[in-house]
Amino acid sequence: MEQVPMFISTEWLEQHLDDPNLRLLDATTFLKNPDGDGYYDVWSGKEAYEKGHIPGAVFADLHGELSDQESEFAFTHPSRKQFVEKISELGVGEGTYVVVYDQGAVVNSPEVIASDWASRLAWQLKYEGFDNIAILDGGFPKWRAEGRSVTTEPGSYPKGSFTGERNPALFVDKDDVFKAIDDENTIIIDSLAEANFTGEVNTYGRPGHIPGGVNVFFGSLSDPKTQELYNDDILREKFDAIGALDPNKKVITYCGSAIAATWHSMVLNKLGQKNVAVYDGSLTEWAKDPDLPLTTE
Repeated sequence: MEQVPMFISTEWLEQHLDDPNLRLLDATTFLKNPDGDGYYDVWSGKEAYEKGHIPGAVFADLHGELSDQESEFAFTHPSRKQFVEKISELGVGEGTYVVVYDQGAVVNSPEVIASDWASRLAWQLKYEGFDNIAILDGGFPKWRAEGRSVTTEPGSYPKGSFTGERNPALFVDKDDVFKAIDDENTIIIDSLAEANFTGEVNTYGRPGHIPGGVNVFFGSLSDPKTQELYNDDILREKFDAIGALDPNKKVITYCGSAIAATWHSMVLNKLGQKNVAVYDGSLTEWAKDPDLPLTTE
């Protein structure tokens, strides 16, 4: 079937709400940073979904069903069997296309605009071999601000037939990242705020960033006025400056729990850089291993 755009507008979605091939997934999850140092709090967006969502949407539980609950690290991608089983129950499969949205990136931080929970689920789908995916630009906050229809009626789709094959090129582990530190053909992007990058704030137990990493804050890619991504010229300028759009380079993105990192991966894909992998463990895993280097330089 026809490929949907990687990012779609609220107008586009409203015009396609009655499409029988659409699978609309609400990936809302909540993250709240402490004041100063310390790990963040994270919880499911299911209650928020029940209070109001885009008509037809079903809730996709990133915090629970779509993460490995046996892992010591939050949001670890689950086994393929678990993911395929749960995503099929949401109706995703052959003959469908997916639009994902969320209700915002960080609790009580309206200046941080990014649909990174939506991009996390979109990345997981791509990793498992389903590519016909769009992210709602501006997410639910923009949809609601524009006065578009909201409902408390739960959505429902028939079970999907998921047949895609896993794409291992989209995923890296800590060993891959360690090897990439001195690889001049790999760009490592830290997606966190500058205060995390420089070690001013210690969120993960050890301050700083992975050596060789360059900082592009994930919240700097969208226009606060429109709540949408900046135009491609502005986005290209940000990533060209660090060489991340070079087709001969590989890009690895990371953050705290591989959420914001997927926002970068999707935007880079949009700009034409296809050789992008996400470090799924990110700093939550990296900082807990004293043998792995961090720097504040």
